[in-house]
Amino acid sequence: MKNLTGKVAWVTGAGGGIGEASAVALATSGAHVVLSGRRIEELERVLAQINVAGGDAEIAPLDVVDAEATQTIADDLTKRWGGVDIFMANAGMNVPNRAVSAVTAADFARVVDVNLNGVMNGVLAVLPQMRLKKAGTLILTSSWAGRHPSRLTGPAYSASKHAVVALSHSINQDEGVNGIRCTALMPGEVATPIMQSRPKPPSPEDLGKMLQADDLGAMVRYIAEAPPHVCINEVLISPTWNRSFTGVAELGGIKL
Repeated sequence: MKNLTGKVAWVTGAGGGIGEASAVALATSGAHVVLSGRRIEELERVLAQINVAGGDAEIAPLDVVDAEATQTIADDLTKRWGGVDIFMANAGMNVPNRAVSAVTAADFARVVDVNLNGVMNGVLAVLPQMRLKKAGTLILTSSWAGRHPSRLTGPAYSASKHAVVALSHSINQDEGVNGIRCTALMPGEVATPIMQSRPKPPSPEDLGKMLQADDLGAMVRYIAEAPPHVCINEVLISPTWNRSFTGVAELGGIKL
């Protein structure tokens, strides 16, 4: 069933991984999906995938740290489509040298700028028209590391993803009275390209045991399709084979 027919969904970080799978899932449910990201060729690939499947989408290239550019896209979507009904802030990053002893001030600032400030830029851009409509769904991609800090993810990523969870709850506290709901999506390991930025990338065998991007796409569709009176505040989801529990990862010679 196409439960999101007539809705506009804007997804950042839509050029791959969780963002791509979520964009496809939302389009499958009937939403007009706006694909944002920095890699235009990847956005075009996702757009073609959606079009071939009979979905409806468009591309809006964006670096989420650019608040002015983010607002420009939001204003354009409001003018052409009447606003954004579903906003998924998914763009994120990490750096290879991420331990406390290795991360630089510049790298720390860049991770926080993308993972936290980039999320807020999008939220601030879409909230005014959601308030006017007294409706809106926000989905903020945090991480398992947003609940459980890990040496594997490092201080910049863990701190920024914890902040995203706090931001999500703050939005619900302030905006629930306006019919706006926000979900903090906290996935454990997902087999996406970002895994290759780890100091020790996981093996193909380990990737096969992780959550897959389509698992998160299905979850995002479920959140977006929930009745307007339902707010799914958090989703903490992990592979059954959870390396945070099994202790099979290594970082800097430390068994994790």
